[in-house]
Amino acid sequence: MLWDKVLPSGIGHTTNCFLRVEGTDGHEAFLLTEGSEEKKNVKTVNQLAHALHQDELLNAGSLVSVMWPNSKCPLLKDDLVLMDSPGIDVTTELDSWIDKFCLDADVFVLVANSESTLMQTEKQFFHKVNERLSRPNIFILNNRWDASASEPEYMEEVRRQHMERCTSFLVDELGVVDRAQAGDRIFFVSAKEVLNARIQKAQGMPEGGGALADGFQVRMFEFQNFERRFEECISQSAVKTKFEQHTVRAKQIAEDVRLIMDSVHIAAQEQRVYCLEMREERQERLGFIDKQLELLTQDYKRKIKQITEEVERQVSNAMAEEIRRLSVLVDEYQADFHPSQVVLKVYKNELHKHIEEGLGRNMSDRCSNAITASLQTMQQEMIDGLKPLLPVSLRGQIDMLIPRQCFTLSYDLNCDKLCADFQEDIEFHFSLGWTMLVNRFLGPKNGRRALMGYNDQVWKAVGWRLIALSFGLYGLLYVYERLTWTTKAKERAFKRQFVEYAGEKLQLIVSYTGSNCSHQVQQELAGTFAHLCQQVDVTRENLEQEISALNKKIEVLDSLQSKAKLLRNKAGWLDSELNMFTHQYLQQSR
Repeated sequence: MLWDKVLPSGIGHTTNCFLRVEGTDGHEAFLLTEGSEEKKNVKTVNQLAHALHQDELLNAGSLVSVMWPNSKCPLLKDDLVLMDSPGIDVTTELDSWIDKFCLDADVFVLVANSESTLMQTEKQFFHKVNERLSRPNIFILNNRWDASASEPEYMEEVRRQHMERCTSFLVDELGVVDRAQAGDRIFFVSAKEVLNARIQKAQGMPEGGGALADGFQVRMFEFQNFERRFEECISQSAVKTKFEQHTVRAKQIAEDVRLIMDSVHIAAQEQRVYCLEMREERQERLGFIDKQLELLTQDYKRKIKQITEEVERQVSNAMAEEIRRLSVLVDEYQADFHPSQVVLKVYKNELHKHIEEGLGRNMSDRCSNAITASLQTMQQEMIDGLKPLLPVSLRGQIDMLIPRQCFTLSYDLNCDKLCADFQEDIEFHFSLGWTMLVNRFLGPKNGRRALMGYNDQVWKAVGWRLIALSFGLYGLLYVYERLTWTTKAKERAFKRQFVEYAGEKLQLIVSYTGSNCSHQVQQELAGTFAHLCQQVDVTRENLEQEISALNKKIEVLDSLQSKAKLLRNKAGWLDSELNMFTHQYLQQSR
């Protein structure tokens, strides 16, 4: 098998210890003895034997390592190590041998002598090996089969006898193979013939040259068949030795990964279902808020419009009523009156303030309480309507979220500006004077026209006596009116003129004042509703953010589920591949 005479061979016990042959990358062979690092050069069997004899005698349990160049023997390139025993019939320490040298062996080769039968010591050794190793790989070489060529008439019968006994030993006694496999474990060879032929071939000579017994090619083919079976068995055993534990560990890892990915897939599925339910609940909540907010907005706009129209109507009616009672309010004003312009100016300013305050107070008494109550009722209705749209945590804080100040209507009549153009006429005017009479009956404009264009006609139409009498009575009345035209009379005339003027001016702003008050109410209600809608918008934004976060989480969970499923399937595929590998390369090695 090594294509050279590496180990001692010959008649008798040529090997007196365990010889371990393994490859080396160097070009020179050397040997190492147990307990020594000294490299001893070995080139031939004689040198090897000579080197051993130079040392003290080694016992049968000693080990000598022969490092043989890989370039000389391709069989050693794949880290193959051959162990040659000194012979199992030279010692009784089989158990210690087995424990020391055989427990890690992948293949055992029993080299039997075909000129005899299997010895009991050989069988006993393999029985002990079989007890320690589960179904060891055993080959039986019936060596020196070239001797059968001298007795060809008995060759087949002897071969059949050896085959039956070897098969019985492997199958019935050891139970390491079945009968169908036994034929691949038993061979009839001549190691010496094969070695000589290979040495001749290495030297460039024909491998079949020299004195060879009949049937050499058959024995050569049998030995090559043994080598092929041996290498297959070694390869399978090496695969098992190198990969079995890794394969078992890989199967455990694959199973762990599959279980973990199963749990991840299930957990991701549960989380995904939960997230989908949460998203659906949030979406339903958001849809409810949008729909309810739209309905409430339309309803409250309509109600706010109704309230503002009612406020405008109430304020307009109240102001019209107050304008009709303006003379009473003006009469209530008491202050020092004097016809001089300086005093009149102060009097007017104070009268304006009195009118402003009085009208505002009276308007407030008539309208403010009812309007404020209506406004607060509407505000509370809006709060009650929109509160269910807010989160539960915010509903109790609604009063803090919606600031509501004490609402008061502001009428802002601006009497000083409104009556700034008022020009009083407190000069004495005789009530029966021509001007007064014409103005009374014809009006101021027509009176001036009549006085200017028709004076001559009047004088001509009236008689002189009647005129004289009339002048007498007229004069007495004039004197009376002139004497009674006091400061009080002037003040009454002033107030009467002011009432007429202010009444006309105030009539002009009735509609504006009503609109202004309704606008104030509308602003207050719109502000409250805007604050409520702002809180609802915050709730909507939070829901949208939650929905967006849930969508992202669902995407992550979908990806996680997909990856977990993929890894689980890969783990299952890997497990099946490992099972195929185990069945093909590990189980068949036994």
